[in-house]
Amino acid sequence: MKANKLRDMTSAELATKLNDLKSELFNLRFQLATGQLENPLKIKSVKKDIARVKTILRERELTA
Repeated sequence: MKANKLRDMTSAELATKLNDLKSELFNLRFQLATGQLENPLKIKSVKKDIARVKTILRERELTA
């Protein structure tokens, strides 16, 4: 997900998105441990999306 799309979202939507991404990462790690994960690179992209959301939330926190 691009940062521009994330910046258009409200803080509440970003918090919801963050929770969704964290649960997705948990599921991907579980699939990796059980050998069911087809695309291991998906973990990397989800981690980066989590970092993007956290960065934008922190930017908003500092500007407030």
